[in-house]
Amino acid sequence: MRLDRRTLAAAQAAYYAPTALAPLLSRRVFERVTGPKTEWWLVMTVSALVGAVAGSLALAARGPVTAETAVLGAGCAVGMGLVDVTYVCRRRISPVYLLDAAVQLPIAAAWVIGVSRG
Repeated sequence: MRLDRRTLAAAQAAYYAPTALAPLLSRRVFERVTGPKTEWWLVMTVSALVGAVAGSLALAARGPVTAETAVLGAGCAVGMGLVDVTYVCRRRISPVYLLDAAVQLPIAAAWVIGVSRG
């Protein structure tokens, strides 16, 4: 069974929204889960960007999903998944980020090879 693009966009938006909100709601809880951060401005920057992508994907899910939206969804998922894996392997970030990679990389694959138009 293949997902349609609208369903995938909605699912990715639903995953990204809490990801974007988490550091805004509680730095202490966020760092308890993901490990301490020395560059909090960078966490806020990523949060803002992930939130913008979530909003864009959620809006796109309301109608026909364009190629531009597919590139946005796939590109973000590939980028975030590869960053997770790379920096866990380099021991720069907590292994908990591999859980995120386990979600991001299948999302990327679905955009690239597994979704039908719609």
